[in-house]
Amino acid sequence: MATRTALCFVQLLALCQFLPGVFAAPAGSAQPTPTGTFATTGTLRGPTSLRGLDPNEPQVTEDTTVPTSLLELAPGQADDTIGAILDFSALETPQPIRGSKGGSDPGPRDVEMDRSHPDIFAPPGTDHGTVPQLNWPMGLSHNKLGKGRGGWSRQQNLAVMPAATQFAGVDMRLEAGAYREMHWHTANEWALVLNGSARVQAMNEAGQTMIDDLQKGDVWFFPSGIPHYLQGLENGTEFLLIFDDGEFSEDETFLVTEMFAGNPLEVWAKNLDLPTDAFKDIPDGELFIFNGTLPPKDIEEQNVTGAAGVIPNEFTYSYHWSQQVAEEVPGGSVKILDNQTFPIASDFSAALVTIKPGAIREVHWHPQSDEWNFFIQGEARMTVYVAPSSARTFDYRKGDVGYVPKSSSHYVENRGTDDVIFLEVLKQGTFTDISVGKWLALTPPQVLKDHLHLSDETIAHLSKEEPLIVQGQLPEFDHSTSKAAKAAATAAPEHAKAAHSAGN
Repeated sequence: MATRTALCFVQLLALCQFLPGVFAAPAGSAQPTPTGTFATTGTLRGPTSLRGLDPNEPQVTEDTTVPTSLLELAPGQADDTIGAILDFSALETPQPIRGSKGGSDPGPRDVEMDRSHPDIFAPPGTDHGTVPQLNWPMGLSHNKLGKGRGGWSRQQNLAVMPAATQFAGVDMRLEAGAYREMHWHTANEWALVLNGSARVQAMNEAGQTMIDDLQKGDVWFFPSGIPHYLQGLENGTEFLLIFDDGEFSEDETFLVTEMFAGNPLEVWAKNLDLPTDAFKDIPDGELFIFNGTLPPKDIEEQNVTGAAGVIPNEFTYSYHWSQQVAEEVPGGSVKILDNQTFPIASDFSAALVTIKPGAIREVHWHPQSDEWNFFIQGEARMTVYVAPSSARTFDYRKGDVGYVPKSSSHYVENRGTDDVIFLEVLKQGTFTDISVGKWLALTPPQVLKDHLHLSDETIAHLSKEEPLIVQGQLPEFDHSTSKAAKAAATAAPEHAKAAHSAGN
């Protein structure tokens, strides 16, 4: 046995001597050499001697004082006690100070973010407690890009705004002739055209059809499960889709292409009474958004109907809201769309609100529904009170989504110099709210005195009418330029003079 083991060992040694020749590089070939060098200094981890206090270690104190020249405060910021609107737009380095509270911020920081959200950066003294995040800029949502530059979409749902449990929103763009491919959803879809124009077509369970061309300000509604398509007309379109499910995702939409790709050709041939060859060119997967043939101007050329005919007007899926004249009130205007005029959207209601500078959408709440907002124009702020004792003020700009939980009181105040235009959407058939001003006026005066210590004069001033929007005093804005801009403007003539002298 020992002899056999020794013999095997000798054979193994011989094999090891032979292998390098087998796997060696061909004679005359150059061996590869590393081309990258990684010179390093220091160490990844420090010594254990750095733990804790070391009396022998020199103590260095960094000066974090913000220079007085950079401690600019907005008008009214230094002595504010009423939660006034603060305008940081002209400040080079706004500071988180309001009245006697706060302090300087040496950084690091995103100054543009601080300028655009003054009530988050320097909140009113009435803010307290914990309120969930109720603001989401749609511009921070991931863009899903369509094929051939045909458009894009981005969405807000629970993934980015966990408090918005009842609604999700999608902002979508279709270029001229581009489609959002034929599809359907498990959620109801309420839509507002933001710009341009679109053609929409759908069929209901009875086989009745509808087709319509919609422009900026118009609305469509498709109940869950109703198949439809959307197409941009000659100038393209952008629209807002609101779904009554916070978990909704565009990536979970039922698509006609995926349905065809997911079933055997034999089944399609049998189902549609066609040869299998008829389906040889169907796409392998989703088209999502893609370029198509520009639709004819005459919509009747595409008005396809069957034996069931068209969907009756009472239950049609489109509403030309752009043609409705809003109710003008002091401080702005309001128009409402709910089941009284658009009955197919039985569990949706909406208000399109315009607020003039200095005005406020009155303090109110909605007893039956959460509220989903989209800001179309201007700059606004909103304080949301959440029971029992929490309140937080949020700032909104165009493109932002706002959200308010059911029964939480709130207002929307114009904090800028342009009109604020925003959309309020509720998950209820009729648009309703509780007006705080009207409630107080319809409460016995002694009760108000006992609760809020209001004077007779104050109580007598209360209105029993619901104002919707209240015009207030215009806030004080600093329209001067920032210090950096002023310095550049001052230096410009000197640079020009020096250049002129050099040229001569």
